[in-house]
Amino acid sequence: MNRLGIEMLTLLGMPPVEHVKLAAALGCVSISTGLTGLPLGPFGYPDVTLYPEWSLESDPAMRCEMKAALRDTGVHIGLGEGFRIRPDGDVRDRGAGLDIMAELGALRINAVSMEADMARTHDQLAVLADMVIERGMMFTVEFAPPNAINSLQSALAAVEHVGRGRCRILLDAMHFFRCGATVEDLEALDPELVGYAQLCDAPLVSKGGTYMQEAMFERMVPGSGELPLRQWIAALPADVEIGLEVPRIRDLQRGISPRDHAARCVAAARELGA
Repeated sequence: MNRLGIEMLTLLGMPPVEHVKLAAALGCVSISTGLTGLPLGPFGYPDVTLYPEWSLESDPAMRCEMKAALRDTGVHIGLGEGFRIRPDGDVRDRGAGLDIMAELGALRINAVSMEADMARTHDQLAVLADMVIERGMMFTVEFAPPNAINSLQSALAAVEHVGRGRCRILLDAMHFFRCGATVEDLEALDPELVGYAQLCDAPLVSKGGTYMQEAMFERMVPGSGELPLRQWIAALPADVEIGLEVPRIRDLQRGISPRDHAARCVAAARELGA
């Protein structure tokens, strides 16, 4: 079964119509996308502009082009991104964005939490799950060491609060192993709890710098790092989609095209069994 997709972060915010066509050309079945592009200045790269600004929220013509590209290629949006639980926000304000994701046929919406108050995190996730399910999409929760939901165990606790069948876990390979989880932990999980997977490689221990800098801009092509990816992929439920999330900003700065970068990631993932 072909279940491989290309995540938005791998291409560092390529405009979505171009992204869909690239995924199709490389034999992938899905993409992930947010509602807007990824300006790099706020993340420490003020002189790097890879693409023009874009917004699916404010550009109805782009939404029409996106729907046409999805229909014509057979690619789908496997994951809608950019939905966060924040201390200074309420997920009830994100209805319009969810409407757009549903209009574009997104299969699932992912959430992360920056809210340290875990009771509020859980309650906001439950509200967001209701909003997502009402619009006919599935809902996943992602864990990462720097976030409020920072481990496999805390993600499982979030799922239990929101409700099994209403919420599943997104497993990102870098976050999974860096939080101390193992392939055996994955094998022991109820397959119904796993909603989506993101594939990259990385050192088992950080080589320096901040975690989020590495996660957003310095991941490694699958098979070139230290993670036991072949075993991890084999342990994933067979029907779970796998999105390649391999941002490498230095390579793009050095002149590697986004297409060539994505192509090598797809080839590497296929060799590992994805």
